[in-house]
Amino acid sequence: MGTEVGAPSIPFLRLPNQLLTDPIPLPRPILDAPRATLPSFKPMIAPANNLMVFEGTKSEKEEEDEGKPQPKEINKVEIPFTNYRMPVPEEEIMVTAATTAAISVAATLTATSLFKQCVKVFKPIFMQLAKRIQKKLNGNTTKEEPAG
Repeated sequence: MGTEVGAPSIPFLRLPNQLLTDPIPLPRPILDAPRATLPSFKPMIAPANNLMVFEGTKSEKEEEDEGKPQPKEINKVEIPFTNYRMPVPEEEIMVTAATTAAISVAATLTATSLFKQCVKVFKPIFMQLAKRIQKKLNGNTTKEEPAG
């Protein structure tokens, strides 16, 4: 088994055998698994025709629905050429969404226009400032050196 010409040789590392000692004998744990008695109850059997409802008591469904606001009538719009009716939000929600959208678009357009104007005004100032700083860092190369 020779190696091919130009093929890199794979380094082989020989490590000495590892001698592992026997494990340390540990004592068996003395704690047993905990035991518990589970609670239980004896079912009470009552015929349904003997049950009474006391005055002022509410059913579970009434108690759940008690804290929730009651939904208003949902307006639906029929989509032409389909058998689908799409729910439409209330007028207050539509007005809020439209107002928010209009304000955000107006703010974005105003900010873009303002940014473009600032770039027009400040670009010559920044360019002049950059030229002066560059001139100071590189030294004034436009002046003639005195002959001497």
